[in-house]
Amino acid sequence: MQLQHLRYFVALARTRHFAQAASECGVSQPTLSAGLAALEHELGKRLVERDRRFIGLTEHGEAILPWAEQALGAVRGLGQAAATNPTALSGEFRLFVIPSAQPLVGPFGDALLQSHPGLTLNITAGTSREIEHALHANEVDAGLTYLDHEPPTNMLSAPLHNEQYRLIVRRGTGFDDAESIGWQEVAAMPLCLLHQGMQYRRILDAQFARHGLSVSPRSIADNYVSLLALVRSGHFASIVPDAYAGPLAGVDWCKFIRIEPEAPLRRLGLVVVNRDPLGSMARAGLTVAQQIDPADMIDFFYQPSNLSI
Repeated sequence: MQLQHLRYFVALARTRHFAQAASECGVSQPTLSAGLAALEHELGKRLVERDRRFIGLTEHGEAILPWAEQALGAVRGLGQAAATNPTALSGEFRLFVIPSAQPLVGPFGDALLQSHPGLTLNITAGTSREIEHALHANEVDAGLTYLDHEPPTNMLSAPLHNEQYRLIVRRGTGFDDAESIGWQEVAAMPLCLLHQGMQYRRILDAQFARHGLSVSPRSIADNYVSLLALVRSGHFASIVPDAYAGPLAGVDWCKFIRIEPEAPLRRLGLVVVNRDPLGSMARAGLTVAQQIDPADMIDFFYQPSNLSI
């Protein structure tokens, strides 16, 4: 069985598009199709439903997909182990991050690259469910995500930050002197929030429900850059993790306000798949994350000039 044929199959399952899968694998579409046909012939089962386009995986295709991902992951781990210099780790560290954890990339990424100067850092943003799948498929080395709410399965973890909510508004919109605000008042505001496919939004909706409230935001997005742009217009407010106060320190248009009563803290941290042996990249990331004290994040994220705490 050729590993390249497994790569074609896994790429197609992920992209659900023949041309995109071929491009990702660096081959022509006929070459990819021929490789898939060869894999199906070798296994004696049809794996892909198709006419002129990709329709989906067959039951047999769905059944072998986790095994194909694990096989490719094992080969990658073997290559990493063979190339590893115990005193000078090198290569690409692939990190998958949920939007709420993106501010953690700064302190963690800096500590990782300081500890291993031969590494480069490749950062991808996505949902917590995408992170869990990518980790088990060995498509990434580590993830930054929530550790308690909908935790990914079979993971080793290192806590990095205890998160709280903050309302963010534009200065000059009537909240410049506010140090705190209630949940009911927040629910009545014109909000822009992450969409419900994001774990942060699901946790936030549950928090509103604890107070007998629900929200219908006027705008939703899958990233905080879009939300911040809307808030800057002066016609919207948003609810963001307190960690965003750090990256926005010194930005004079925004104001962060504590929401009371404060919600229970939510732990964010680094996760890697609990495998034996643990890959060199995963081990390096976990070791660095374990050396970071979540209490030290207070100085990094909370900026008195921007945030009422």
